[in-house]
Amino acid sequence: MPGGRLTQQEHRHIATGRADGLSCVETARRPERPTSTISREVSRNGGPGGYRSQQAHRATVERARRGTAPAHPHADPPPHGTVKDEIIEPAVGSGMPRMTARVHVDLLLSEDGTRTAAELVRRLKVSPASVSVAAGFLVRHGHVRRERDPQRRRDVYVVDDEAWYHSITVSAWRTLESARAAMAAAEVLGSDSPVGQRLLRAGTFLERVVEDMRESADRRRALLARER
Repeated sequence: MPGGRLTQQEHRHIATGRADGLSCVETARRPERPTSTISREVSRNGGPGGYRSQQAHRATVERARRGTAPAHPHADPPPHGTVKDEIIEPAVGSGMPRMTARVHVDLLLSEDGTRTAAELVRRLKVSPASVSVAAGFLVRHGHVRRERDPQRRRDVYVVDDEAWYHSITVSAWRTLESARAAMAAAEVLGSDSPVGQRLLRAGTFLERVVEDMRESADRRRALLARER
């Protein structure tokens, strides 16, 4: 399987695939690249509706040129930056706003799993409002929690091992709400009607899947526990 950065011909192939409405999986087949590489390339260079081969190729060349330059003494080392990209791009591809993904990853890669809002603003070079919105999303979905740090006398955002469990349970609860709403609508519309039957099947399916998710999360929760 080819390695290294994408060639100009591959950029053209991706642009043609996007124009033809092909998925990243289908687009990845011809150049024999991992689907994650294609997805990251599209997200990084304009998204599904704005990908242009020439601009993408120029950006790739520029990134490669910057990679050979001496690193700033306070910049993240190259492996660290690569890890950030590898985590951020799939999150964005799954629907998470890019700013939210950046905040989440910065927290994940912090030494103690905590950052103040001011630290996030400084590190990511964005506005306090952007951090506030992104962090609020993460708190609501169980990815991080907000707590008071008595030593620094300010609120901090925290991501720890238990956050993965909580994010699963929050997601499961939201899906369960959708399942119950579908089943309630089926009852109102009549379970014998085509629409009612369809909603009932969907609600039952989602309910069973959520039950499996919650049982699995509870069963595997011990994997998150630190060894004493």
